[in-house]
Amino acid sequence: MAAATPAYGRRVSTRFVVQLHDATTLHYDLRIQAGEVLRSWAVPKGPSLDPGVRRLAVPVDDHSLEAGDFEGVHEGQRRGSGAVIIWDEGPVDVLRDEPGHLAFTAHGGKLSGGFALTRTGQRRWILVKARDEQARPGSDITTERPESVRSGRTWRELAGGQAGASS
Repeated sequence: MAAATPAYGRRVSTRFVVQLHDATTLHYDLRIQAGEVLRSWAVPKGPSLDPGVRRLAVPVDDHSLEAGDFEGVHEGQRRGSGAVIIWDEGPVDVLRDEPGHLAFTAHGGKLSGGFALTRTGQRRWILVKARDEQARPGSDITTERPESVRSGRTWRELAGGQAGASS
């Protein structure tokens, strides 16, 4: 995946989005802007604010910047059909981007503070929340806040009531 590599400790500000997608299986897509694309990982159980929780993150193809603005229902597509909500989004500071490791600070409506993605296998990464002031041990942000940060609707509400895209 193409990305600018900041020197360790030098911040590169950009944006992130987390989309909750009801595709073949319900999962979260973590996307971090790198130049003109969104680097992307499928996170089956979603991100956590608990630093003791490690989440599987599977790298997927880069997406266009426009894909990060999609909220709606994909219909009739071979892959990627189903409801998509923008579960969280905001600015992100990439602190470290090296092969096999990405550290960043998120400034979203739900996710805030430090996070790290670390490669543990060829197609296997782990997403972990840093132990910082925004950490919430024992919490489950995906259950506590299931709604879209843009529309306020859950993916089930979106799937039951609307087709097409909204931004």
